[in-house]
Amino acid sequence: MAIFRLNHAVLYVGDLARSVGFYRDVLGFGYTEVGDSFRGGAFLRAPGSANDHDLGLFEIGAQAGPSLAGRATVGLYHLAWEVDTLGDLADLEEKLSAAGALVGKSDHGTTKSLYGKDPDGLEFEIVWIIPADRLTDADRAKTGTAPLDLPAELAKYGRDARSGVGISR
Repeated sequence: MAIFRLNHAVLYVGDLARSVGFYRDVLGFGYTEVGDSFRGGAFLRAPGSANDHDLGLFEIGAQAGPSLAGRATVGLYHLAWEVDTLGDLADLEEKLSAAGALVGKSDHGTTKSLYGKDPDGLEFEIVWIIPADRLTDADRAKTGTAPLDLPAELAKYGRDARSGVGISR
């Protein structure tokens, strides 16, 4: 028996409506069948997902302080969501920028990533994985992180290049 993927994440948020709006309008999540029928909570699904839900949000109120994980306490750094195509990554870069939520862009060799923060300052990653049949030895050998040049990646792979699956370094 082995774990093979993350099924869903649950986040505590200060303002439920604000967070639902962000995850819906910026990242494209939609309500599940039970949606917001749970008082103080919402269950969202990523576009194209077959999961019962991909994201649970529970409101703890405006008095909640910011997460100190990684600065003063242990805790989760970020979650990473994979996009289907490199064009999807480019589209989300525009949406995150417009929302003031884009905080970084990185080239990890085999993966290309955007980093954002939700309205509560919780960080997330959106990743596109180079398809296995297009990986080069240089991609595989790269270590560390470099700045992401998304226009160059789009020129190299094309907007419709589908994300690879199960890439290992």
